[in-house]
Amino acid sequence: TQLLEAQARIAELETHVFQLNQKATAAVDRWADYEAELTRLRAMLPSSTPEQSHSPTRSSFFQAGATRISALMYSRRPQTASPPAVPRAAPPVTPPPPEPRVTMMTPTTRNSGRTAEDLLEALNKEQMLRKAAEGRLNETNRELEDLSATLFEQANEMVATERRARAALEQKVSELEQRDVEKRVRLDKLELAMHRIEKVKTLLIE
Repeated sequence: TQLLEAQARIAELETHVFQLNQKATAAVDRWADYEAELTRLRAMLPSSTPEQSHSPTRSSFFQAGATRISALMYSRRPQTASPPAVPRAAPPVTPPPPEPRVTMMTPTTRNSGRTAEDLLEALNKEQMLRKAAEGRLNETNRELEDLSATLFEQANEMVATERRARAALEQKVSELEQRDVEKRVRLDKLELAMHRIEKVKTLLIE
């Protein structure tokens, strides 16, 4: 019964080790995917900065018409020459450009920063899960090795005890056979003695 229980325990540990290997392989694959996604986002970050620099001009084109752009260009050029034109062009034109710049740049940078942080956090979680899985796998392997060693020792002990019992049984059988032979010899002697006694009786009767 102990041997059957140990074999069942070994089979259970082997299935557990197989499942842990599958989980570790899946974690490694997800880790590689996260690293590839992170490198892709990092490669996209420097290329997104020039697009953000051009984005305010596009938004200014959409927000203001052609007349406002021409007025803005003319108002910026003669700022040194004609001082009265500066206060007229400054209030309506200068405040809107910085506002779209801030609103256009901050969401992308925040989103890219958040995605990078999310990926880093996911990578850290995957590393922790991988370390935990490796620790469990190592622990399971140690338990399996210990159990195999104990089972090997128990099997050796069982074989040794069986051999000793078999040797003792064979010795008892040989002793019984020897006693049987001795009994047969004694019976033969008794039969001869009885036969002689019968002969003596017949002679005395005659």
